[in-house]
Amino acid sequence: MSTPFDEQIEELRATYQTQLAQIGELQRRMREVSGTATAKAQAMKVTVGPQGEVTAVEFPTGAYRRMTPKELADLVTSTIQDARAKANAALAEVMAPHLPTGMDADRLLRGTADVGELLSQEPAMPDAVREYVEQGRITPVTEDDFKNARS
Repeated sequence: MSTPFDEQIEELRATYQTQLAQIGELQRRMREVSGTATAKAQAMKVTVGPQGEVTAVEFPTGAYRRMTPKELADLVTSTIQDARAKANAALAEVMAPHLPTGMDADRLLRGTADVGELLSQEPAMPDAVREYVEQGRITPVTEDDFKNARS
């Protein structure tokens, strides 16, 4: 026996499956992000992954051989930082379309975004549920309650 809500339940299930597939694709794209930086005079090239982990280091020329230990250390550090910045920018670009309006992906990745300002002070819920939460009782739920809760 079917109920008046069977169609809405199936729509919700289909929407959930679509969103789940989109999240899986987003995660795959995020895992593939990398950033590569080349130091001055091509003395060094560094590639990092999406979490900033160093995945490759190259010394395409012999320029590093003429550097002092301090110069080489500074070169390594700055090149890794540049590669991480590029990876973060690429990751922010992948994430941005999936974030709420107004959320800065770069600030989110750096941990400086105020996510609290994006959340409503009142959670979205059907009027019948809100009535129950606030008053401890509920009036009969109608099909319109479900339609209004989804919009």
